[in-house]
Amino acid sequence: MEFTEDQLQRYSRHIILPEVGGKGQKKILNAKVFIVGAGGLGCPVGYYLAAAGVGTIGMIDNDTVELSNLQRQIAHNTKKIGVHKVDSAKETFESLNPDVKVIGIKDRISKDNIKDLIKDYDIVVDGSDNFPTRYLVNDACVMLKKPLVSGAILRFEGQVTTILPGEGHCYRCLFEEMPPPGLVPSCQEAGVLGAITGVVGALQATEVLKLILGKGDILKNTLLIYDALKVNFRRVKVPKNSDCPVCSENPTITELQDYDAGYCRI
Repeated sequence: MEFTEDQLQRYSRHIILPEVGGKGQKKILNAKVFIVGAGGLGCPVGYYLAAAGVGTIGMIDNDTVELSNLQRQIAHNTKKIGVHKVDSAKETFESLNPDVKVIGIKDRISKDNIKDLIKDYDIVVDGSDNFPTRYLVNDACVMLKKPLVSGAILRFEGQVTTILPGEGHCYRCLFEEMPPPGLVPSCQEAGVLGAITGVVGALQATEVLKLILGKGDILKNTLLIYDALKVNFRRVKVPKNSDCPVCSENPTITELQDYDAGYCRI
């Protein structure tokens, strides 16, 4: 493909980077990324990937925009209250960059649909806010060998990790079993500083772009923890668990479980 004059101007700050250049920008334009959730994390991830020129962005979310979302979900605005989040995000991202095609899916992630949803995408981004969804997305990505960039936020903290099936840890290597219901509060219960979603979402988008470009260090076998109150980033090594029930050589979980899967509400 040849760049148009508008594209040369739009992506000029990428193209002049030796690590990106014209070849790398073409990779970005041809990439397909699937985002779970059009909420607090999905919004900044999608915004930056659209701005970067990721050619196809899939998003799944069954929620509509609420007033309480607007403190952190930057793809939406007051006029979009009551509109499906994926429709709102699609309009926002495609208005930002006409090179981008957004495929919005008004549905819940489940064991029955997730493999079909992600099979044609290069990379998956998890922006969900509940453990059933995180475990289901992890397991499906491991089984399909799809790179997964996972993020989570609560109060003044956030965390990001990148899972490369077959090369490093998976989410179950980090947390093998789901915590009991009610043990870990949700953002709705404990709150979250709105700007934290931007920090974590931007980190996730950066990981995605590095994966597309094949450049830089990836958060493989590493959990990056951000504490906003202490202005501190901490890296925690996460070794691959040789007995992991999903990603080990002899997994005990070989089919997707019937979790009570949700979708991103943050």
